Amino acid sequence: MQLVFVQFMTGLASAASLFLVASGLSIIFGVTRIVNFAHGAFYMLGAYVAYTLTERFAGAYGFWLSLLAAAAVVAVLGALLEMTLLRRIYHAPELFQLLATFGVTLMVEDLVLVIWGPEDLVGPRAPGFAGAVEMFGKRIPSYDLFLIVLGPLVLAALWVLFHRTRWGVLVRAATHDRAMVAALGINQKWLFTGVFALGVFLAALGGALQIPRDAVNHSMDLRIIVEAFVVVVIGGLGSTTGAFVAAIIVSQLNAFGILVFPKISLVLVFVVMAIVLVVRPWGLFGKMPPPAQAAVGATVRPWRPLGRTELTIAAACVLVVALQPLWLSDYALTVGSELLIFTLFAASLHLLMTVGGLASFGHAAYFGLGSYGAAFAVKAAGLPMLLAICAGPVLAAVGAAIVGWFAVSLTGVYFAMLTLAFSQIVWSIAFQWVSVTGGDNGILGIWPAPFASTPAAFFWVTLAFVVPALAFLQMVIFSPFGYALRATRDSELRAEAIGIDRKRIQWVAFVMAGAAAGLGGALFAFLKGSVFPDVMGIPTSVDGLVMVLLGGIETVLGPIVGALVFKALSIWLMSQTDYSKLVLGAAIVFIVLAFPKGIVGTLGDWRARFEAGRAARRAAASAPAPSDAVIKEAQP
Repeated sequence: MQLVFVQFMTGLASAASLFLVASGLSIIFGVTRIVNFAHGAFYMLGAYVAYTLTERFAGAYGFWLSLLAAAAVVAVLGALLEMTLLRRIYHAPELFQLLATFGVTLMVEDLVLVIWGPEDLVGPRAPGFAGAVEMFGKRIPSYDLFLIVLGPLVLAALWVLFHRTRWGVLVRAATHDRAMVAALGINQKWLFTGVFALGVFLAALGGALQIPRDAVNHSMDLRIIVEAFVVVVIGGLGSTTGAFVAAIIVSQLNAFGILVFPKISLVLVFVVMAIVLVVRPWGLFGKMPPPAQAAVGATVRPWRPLGRTELTIAAACVLVVALQPLWLSDYALTVGSELLIFTLFAASLHLLMTVGGLASFGHAAYFGLGSYGAAFAVKAAGLPMLLAICAGPVLAAVGAAIVGWFAVSLTGVYFAMLTLAFSQIVWSIAFQWVSVTGGDNGILGIWPAPFASTPAAFFWVTLAFVVPALAFLQMVIFSPFGYALRATRDSELRAEAIGIDRKRIQWVAFVMAGAAAGLGGALFAFLKGSVFPDVMGIPTSVDGLVMVLLGGIETVLGPIVGALVFKALSIWLMSQTDYSKLVLGAAIVFIVLAFPKGIVGTLGDWRARFEAGRAARRAAASAPAPSDAVIKEAQP
């Protein structure tokens, strides 16, 4: 019982910082609709800045003021980010802001290494809370008790702010209906800036409060952002009370999971999140989201299949790519094979995001299942390479069929987080089922057949699989099924009124996308010669999202361009500089500002405006000149 009590108190203390981060994330998303991937970076910055200030200013006043000052400094940086970057792209598709905040996260990760170095930093103890209090025969750190009391106090302060102040009422109103707030004449720009600064302040304060408990390190951003998303979804978007209760639930699961469920402790919170979303899709304290204000398709130029000239150009491009092994080096061909594989991965996710309107945060699960399917086919069944490659998408399709059956019941960020939960569950199985998957040691010796053992031959094999798969995905987009899928994306009610079964259509698309990703994963297994659980981790899913968004979610060819640009740039930067994340993040932010609809989407807008201007000039030039009689009649 003493051990249970200690774990319980530790979980409550951890819940305080997690609540601060999650409440800030919930507030930001509720008002601005920004999926702020950089929220974890602000948490990490708060910890680093607090460490620096507490080292400089000693004493009780110096320590506590340093924590508040660190949170305030980071909040100012967040406000500047919102005004200079995010405010410029509010008119862009909502998920496009995810790309901008992802670029900021990459930049912050390398900036932290440049400024503070790669070593873990241990902060000072909190003055006045350096000892422990004996409770039930066990000594509980006084600082943990301070955090346990602080959590409810912050919750009460947020309740007063949002229910007893005019600004808070406006924030709650904007959470429910931004259009109505704008119609009332409220300056939404400054409202958004204030909300973003408040959310960042809470995240940075949560990081600053952690320095007496944990070492400050440059990997703490990814860990906290995933848990914060889980808390927000379980509690309900826009609900600070829900964030508080969910933070306690998640922290207690982390505290007791290793004792009670050691085999599933890594994904216990994701299992709980999946159960909550299946039973109550909008979270414990959340409310059913209002219907979308505008259909996605209303802002998109009508798509059309490639014409004869465009098909000829595409065939010529494929021919040029197929001739690359004649003069490229082995290293360049290996990189080229990887680019082709991730092009297919991005195109499979594009089918869900753009055509189906479903943003998956766990698409790497099917890429990884494809890799493991090929590995099992080689190691367990002894199948040759080509049959093993075909086994990969089969296993991925089975996994996608199971996950998709539950996921398509949800929409928006809830759909995204449920896919993330299932992805983490699959990753945990691969990581902990050592007897089958090899665990962290992976499965080795997945080598290509002799006819594909050279980089040039494997490049041709990859091209032979990827090109037909891409062509099939393009055919699906412009097939009757593709039009039905877009109809469910644009208006669920209208689609169902004409007899389209939304869930069935989206489930079939989910399975197709999973199978295509699995084919890419199978090829990736033979390219690397091994399979590890990291292939289905969160970073791979984020890379897929970035590729699609970078190319443009309102385009047909966007994922191909986005995958080529992102992967080529990231691979090249890793070989050229030690600060590849900083440069890559800056490049992503630049592309976001220069191409607010993605590379292909913005180029398409430029082309449409150019053609419209040229047509107007031709019409003006071909219009007949007015006759002299008409001119005289028009004169007074």
